[in-house]
Amino acid sequence: MKIFIAIMFLMGAFVPNVYSQDTLLLDFSEAIRIGLSQNLMFQTKINEQEILKKERQAALLGHLPRVNMSNSFYRQMGQQYQQVEGQLIVTNVTNDIASSNINATLPLVNAGRRLNTTRATRLYEDAGEHGLHRAAQEVVFNIAQQYLQVLLDRELYLIALENLENQKQQLRQIEGFVEAGIRTLSDQYNQQSEVARLLTVVLDAEIKMETDLWLFAETLQLESGSYPMLEPVNMDAQRSEFMELSLPELYEISLNNRRDLLEQKSMEQGHKRMLSVSRSFYYPQLSAYFNYSTFATTLDERSFADQFLRIYPQSTIGLSLTIPIFNNFENKVLVTRSKVAYQNQQLEYKAQERMLTQETKLAYDNYRAAIRREEATKVQLSAAEEAQKVIAERFRLGVSNFVDLAQANQQLVEAQSDYTQAVYTNYFQEVILRYTLGILEVESL
Repeated sequence: MKIFIAIMFLMGAFVPNVYSQDTLLLDFSEAIRIGLSQNLMFQTKINEQEILKKERQAALLGHLPRVNMSNSFYRQMGQQYQQVEGQLIVTNVTNDIASSNINATLPLVNAGRRLNTTRATRLYEDAGEHGLHRAAQEVVFNIAQQYLQVLLDRELYLIALENLENQKQQLRQIEGFVEAGIRTLSDQYNQQSEVARLLTVVLDAEIKMETDLWLFAETLQLESGSYPMLEPVNMDAQRSEFMELSLPELYEISLNNRRDLLEQKSMEQGHKRMLSVSRSFYYPQLSAYFNYSTFATTLDERSFADQFLRIYPQSTIGLSLTIPIFNNFENKVLVTRSKVAYQNQQLEYKAQERMLTQETKLAYDNYRAAIRREEATKVQLSAAEEAQKVIAERFRLGVSNFVDLAQANQQLVEAQSDYTQAVYTNYFQEVILRYTLGILEVESL
């Protein structure tokens, strides 16, 4: 009994007192919502996507004329030169001048620079959207992994707790057998030792469950003191339609749905457009321009409105042709840099495509193995239950010894644990397969 008291004391000392915490009931959908709102990488990508959106809008508006207005107000003090009746008169005066200028330019011909820039920024925005979606899938995947791990820990803890209660009941039966002279005192001591061992097993299972639960709370960035209580996942909702598909069909699904691969493809196309943009600097550029300017001065005695609006306004309209002749190889460097970026992106896409093929095959093989493992452990559990019933009855009748009973009980608990782990592994392997194929959504769990 001293052993029991000591172990119970340890459980009270090391297991956190969760009842003093604020319990937060969470289902998987709510956990995903919290995770997406708190995940740093995902929120950063959302902010970066806003920049890509503005860049696309700026490129689209780049097809319109560029209009600028400038105004200046200044004072000239000192000698002023004036031409009067053929003579140059120098006077020492103070001259206040106000001037205004409006300038508009519109590129007419620039070797497709505006068009390619617009298409490139659109492709970059598409790439950002693909990356954002893949980042969301990664958050869902990580949360699903930890969520299911906590649920598995809880199931294993309940199995260990149930086994402990069964062995306590078995101890009471053996104590009765000893008093009746059916069993020896050594069987009672052995059973007491087994109960004490199972107490530590329960303690370890509870500590692991609590540890994984607090790690999950940290992943969701819950407030300090919040204790998440997770609702179970409906394992019956699991679908196995992937078993009917061949590997080539799965590869095709991956190629069409993996957002990280689509992101690399959009980036490659965008870099190709930017290469065309850099090459456009080799060719002449024709632009139209319009300029309107006016001013008013205190040297003129007429009113400010007359000077500014009627007397001094000037307007200019024309065409400007710029022909690049020699720019210190700056254009060549720009083209080379764009070409290298495009070639490197092609390599990134091919590497991602090869990795996708390997990941798909590995996820599919693990998924099939998980299904077979669940089927095998189900048979193992059924056999262990029948064997334990038979040996327990033989032990009650005095035919079997304590060693046989202990082994049967241990095999039953191992079979229960193996089957529970196999069920969760099978479920999570389908999550992994969906994540690998790029079709993982919250509704699929």
